[in-house]
Amino acid sequence: MKSNAANSCPLTPLGFLERTATVYGDCLSVIYHRTVFTWSQTLRRCLRLASSLSSLGISRGDVVSVLAPNVPAMYEMHFGVPMSGAILNTINLRLDARTISVLLHHSDSKLVFVDPLSLPLLRDALRLLPRSHQPPRVVPIEDPYEENAKSSDLSAAGCGLTYEKLIEMGDPEFKWVRPKSEWDPMVLNYTSGTTSAPKGVVHCHRGLYIVTVDSLIDWSVSKRPVYLWTLPMFHANGWSYPWGIAAAGGTNVCLRRFDAATIYAALATHRVTHMCGAPVVLNMLANAPASARKPLSGPVQILTGGAPPPAAVLHRVEALGFSVGHGYGLTETGGMALSCAWKAEWDRLPAAERARLKARQGVRTLAMTDVDVIDKATGQSVRRDGATMGEIVLRGGYVMLAYLKDEEGTNRAVRPDGWFYTGDVGVIHVDGYVEIKDRSKDVIISGGENVSSVEVESVLYCHPAVNEVAVVARPDEYWGETTCAFVSMKEGVAAPPTEAEVIAWCRDRMPHYMAPKTVVLRPELPKTSTGKIQKYLLREMAKAMGSSRPSRM
Repeated sequence: MKSNAANSCPLTPLGFLERTATVYGDCLSVIYHRTVFTWSQTLRRCLRLASSLSSLGISRGDVVSVLAPNVPAMYEMHFGVPMSGAILNTINLRLDARTISVLLHHSDSKLVFVDPLSLPLLRDALRLLPRSHQPPRVVPIEDPYEENAKSSDLSAAGCGLTYEKLIEMGDPEFKWVRPKSEWDPMVLNYTSGTTSAPKGVVHCHRGLYIVTVDSLIDWSVSKRPVYLWTLPMFHANGWSYPWGIAAAGGTNVCLRRFDAATIYAALATHRVTHMCGAPVVLNMLANAPASARKPLSGPVQILTGGAPPPAAVLHRVEALGFSVGHGYGLTETGGMALSCAWKAEWDRLPAAERARLKARQGVRTLAMTDVDVIDKATGQSVRRDGATMGEIVLRGGYVMLAYLKDEEGTNRAVRPDGWFYTGDVGVIHVDGYVEIKDRSKDVIISGGENVSSVEVESVLYCHPAVNEVAVVARPDEYWGETTCAFVSMKEGVAAPPTEAEVIAWCRDRMPHYMAPKTVVLRPELPKTSTGKIQKYLLREMAKAMGSSRPSRM
């Protein structure tokens, strides 16, 4: 027996939209200020977009980029662009012009959709392209709620074309371009560059189908959720939830920009049930002033990831009535590969212990085939003792196809032993749950001892005045490296502690070799658009400080 035409149709998440338009056609699909669409309207708009792209000469395998925040057009492009056969490339809004230029050149993008507020940035990026490179066509995206987005200026920028004009021109009955193979590329995402130069991660239709269904099951998403877009869709395609919320027939509440007050207002107005975000979003909710908070209309599920959330922050957010789920994924997995699967008996534990358990990355999701932690020296699994560190490795159906035009980088990450090497350092506990201890570049080696920056950060987050913290290595003539903590304080603290007081507080709560020898107080820490603290910048600052004075700990 073998496969046949009836049982081997290419898997793709794009088909979710057609089914949802049939089942939930009159239900709300997208809300953005006063703009509201139903699922039948969203399907027709996505088909019109795919049709117009095809008429512009965009064909199978071409790259179409988008530089936009969480607005309806960004959501629609997750269906409409690949429905034309093209590969969707969402670009981080907070990158500089030079980096955007590099990405456009590397991806050989044929067309760029751009938000009106990002037009100057894109123009600067296009000027930096090599003269020999054919620049992509520019199509601005209208936004009637932005005063600085005049339609005449946008039309001129797009040589007469805008996003909504493409929608008007398109055929709502367009027969969308289905993948010839489920292994055909569907999206191209560039890594955030928190540890090194961005790399182009290619995902196929099959992988995105699997991770989308897997994410819905793992998070126990019910039918017709109301999802608040606080996670940027340009970050790993919003962890697969543009397709996932469509599959569930849910409502997407779009936010161009937000703060704590905006989030609380949206939660109350739209009766939001689900949202995702990096730990910085949890911190924002936990530290919001009373004037910004509104009572929750019902249970709100928050899925966090992107960086290990401090247990203290988890505890504060759950005390407000949120239900926090924690997972682990990378751009290279397109969504969550591990999740901290909760056990009922843990509910009986003290709050601090519950938060500590929930801060772990957890076990593989149902569709991720396997996970392990490997000792780099021996290539063998580390002991399940919660202490022995190694590199986290994964294998499963939604690991990336490859890094674009980077065979060497692909071979370093996906090795002949069948594992994808994440670059994250972790441990496996006795109960089989994985916990990240650091990025491999963030482990501090002080006097021969390995210091986990994450562990030091977790202690610092327990300080009542601390808002954010990042720990990196600082050169030291005697110890090789010492711990350097960059700290921002909460607003409104009457008497914020000094650097020396923070160091003393840490030394009372951890082994002295781990405690920060240097503390740098800053109003705010540098972050990527997804809320990850840019440790590579802080490492450069610590390195520029030079060696700390030789002394004994």
